[in-house]
Amino acid sequence: QVQLVESGGGLVQPGGSLRLTCAASTRTFSDYNMGWFRQATGMEREFLAAISWSGGSYGYAHSVKERFTVSRDNTENTVYLQLNNLTPEYTDTYYCAAAMKGFLSHDLQDYRYWGQGTQVTVSS
Repeated sequence: QVQLVESGGGLVQPGGSLRLTCAASTRTFSDYNMGWFRQATGMEREFLAAISWSGGSYGYAHSVKERFTVSRDNTENTVYLQLNNLTPEYTDTYYCAAAMKGFLSHDLQDYRYWGQGTQVTVSS
């Protein structure tokens, strides 16, 4: 069982940055690949970024590749998502998720554990 808690969301002006944090409560954090997704009300959850259990591999959705950066600290059981140069289209609820290590998936169906989400609002 893995419990995930996201934080770091909030209101930011266009062009601004945020760093989202996902804290995992598990003794075996390094057994999991971690992913970030976003979801707007009434829409499907959308993949943003993923990072392998070791941090040595990562992948991004094409739409955020030059804008977001995923990282992790296995000593702190934490994964991060740095959001830069935000625009209002990135206003969403952001979720982190954990999948057993193996293929670094972009498919939400492969992620077993989910956090409750953190809201990001980009507005002037």
